[in-house]
Amino acid sequence: MWDAKLARRLIMPLVNTRVTPNHLTTVRLLIGLAGALCLARGGYGWTNLGAFFIILSNFVDHTDGELARVSGKSSRIGHFYDLASDALVTVLLFGGMGYGVQAASVQGWIGVSVSPFLLGCVAGVAVALIFFLRMRIEEMEGKAGTKQASVGGFETEDVLYLLPLVTLFGGVTPFLIAASIGAPLFAAWVVVDHRRVVRRSRPLMEAKQEASQIWVSR
Repeated sequence: MWDAKLARRLIMPLVNTRVTPNHLTTVRLLIGLAGALCLARGGYGWTNLGAFFIILSNFVDHTDGELARVSGKSSRIGHFYDLASDALVTVLLFGGMGYGVQAASVQGWIGVSVSPFLLGCVAGVAVALIFFLRMRIEEMEGKAGTKQASVGGFETEDVLYLLPLVTLFGGVTPFLIAASIGAPLFAAWVVVDHRRVVRRSRPLMEAKQEASQIWVSR
């Protein structure tokens, strides 16, 4: 991916230093939190600043993984820390965006009065569920089981790089509506995928348990 390639170039000077992938994950988390807070302030200026911080955080998210691979400083704890940071930033992104929308409703878009903050929470909860289930799938099938679709060097998650266009052209409300519909639908698909992986992995897990019991009995 293009952003991963750029991230690898930027982290090369850090390979033989005391900087660890967890340090970069923390930087990504702090930038993402700043972005969510700016979005929650609302208003044109704050919203655009928040969008800038969010895409910067999304890019920095690639640096910790690249540093871990190049320097050999990877760890299981660091991996889960990275996943937790991803989930938290994404959830707060939608929640902050919904909170920051000044309009009292989106009646003009969907015909009923709905709190933008509620829409953001719906999208955020769905995203949290997606992250959790993908983490479980990865535990059972490895990274290959959660590989994202990619086109032209861009992955599905890279759609966040378009967020400044949404805020610059006043598209926050329709973006929230789309996210509150699309995220739960995608979460439902991930639930089905998770159940499929569990069914496929169950015979192997049972075989491992039987083998361990036989070994203990000996």
